[in-house]
Amino acid sequence: MKPHPSKYLVRRSSLIFPINIPRFVEKASTRGADCVIMDLEDSVPLTEKVAARALVKESIPDVGRGGGDVAVRINSPINEARKDLEASIWPGLACIALPKVESREEVLVRDKIITELEEKRGIKPGTVQIAIAVETALGVINAFNIASASSRVVSLAVGAEDLTQEMGIQTTKEGQELWYARSKVLMDAVAAGAQPMGLVGVEPFTWREPEKALDAAIYSRKLGYKGAQSIHPAPIPYLNEGFSIPKTEVLRMRKELAAFEAGLEDGTASVNVDGRMIDIASAERSKKILERAEAIEAMDKRKRNATK
Repeated sequence: MKPHPSKYLVRRSSLIFPINIPRFVEKASTRGADCVIMDLEDSVPLTEKVAARALVKESIPDVGRGGGDVAVRINSPINEARKDLEASIWPGLACIALPKVESREEVLVRDKIITELEEKRGIKPGTVQIAIAVETALGVINAFNIASASSRVVSLAVGAEDLTQEMGIQTTKEGQELWYARSKVLMDAVAAGAQPMGLVGVEPFTWREPEKALDAAIYSRKLGYKGAQSIHPAPIPYLNEGFSIPKTEVLRMRKELAAFEAGLEDGTASVNVDGRMIDIASAERSKKILERAEAIEAMDKRKRNATK
């Protein structure tokens, strides 16, 4: 069985920026993000949409020079989305970010357009992934159906600002107001085979103390989230570190797996390692986490090689 496209995906940090601001485009590849997202949606004024679309194709290789994945966030209304996709689906693009998704049908319609453009432009079928943000109560309720609509969907996140705006409340550092939405979307993503994205423990859209993103990323990783998005480059290195598997944890798991394998040869599927009982379930968990660590190491190597 072919693994889901999200299995080896590494997007601990995604830097999103308006494509119509030249200095942001020029510096995007130097920020160290696992993914750079050129925005055609909320950060681009209506009067600039047409001009912004014209910049995407030539910007793809520029923003990708740092080795990170290249993505474009498109507008939600289908008439605008179609124009955005026409402007964005070119060789070198890894992903389309769909905002404000509320139904499975929305994903299927955009998937079909992407498929047609891949064929038209000589791109291998299925190359372009989809990252989804649910930003309304209806989107949260339908999250599993949305995330499982297409094999292109690799990640699922809650759009905190739009959702709390709809709810008529403020976002907070503690994030209790979003706990149900974030928890549901996390489980829906896992059930659909996609990666849950989110940052819990720091107020959204703050970067004057970017180091605070480190503890939030560590906490979020322990909850099950795989990465987060930032509108400013300052938190990027902290997101990369916090969403990585600590080296001490990697070493411990390798030791435990070695002992477990030795135990199997001796006829037992349960061994004691430094006071911890390692059985089949815990061994399988360690294998999965170590696969993640190896994928992260490969992403870091890719970015290092790209910037040499």
